[in-house]
Amino acid sequence: MKGRITKRLNAAFTPAYLSVVDESHQHSVGKDAQSHWNIVVVSDVFTGLNRVKRHRAVYSALAEEIADGIHALTMKALSPKEWDPSQEDPSNPSPRCLGGSKR
Repeated sequence: MKGRITKRLNAAFTPAYLSVVDESHQHSVGKDAQSHWNIVVVSDVFTGLNRVKRHRAVYSALAEEIADGIHALTMKALSPKEWDPSQEDPSNPSPRCLGGSKR
């Protein structure tokens, strides 16, 4: 799934920076679920777009992957001017899951 996500985002946004991290292990899902993803995508495409439009563009680019098993997607979608690579945590870690059996 990571390869599919990476390929779609590269094709849609020609990113200056892209990070795709599988966070499924932090959630109450089966082994190798590949259902919870965290992405950082930096692209000129996002210049002038608000956060909602950026997220819609990413969801649109990943429509097949979302229909095929992505359950959760955490993202940062930034223009190059908004991105500070010296302060960027490539993993953009999500909070720990407290759902399902982890409560």
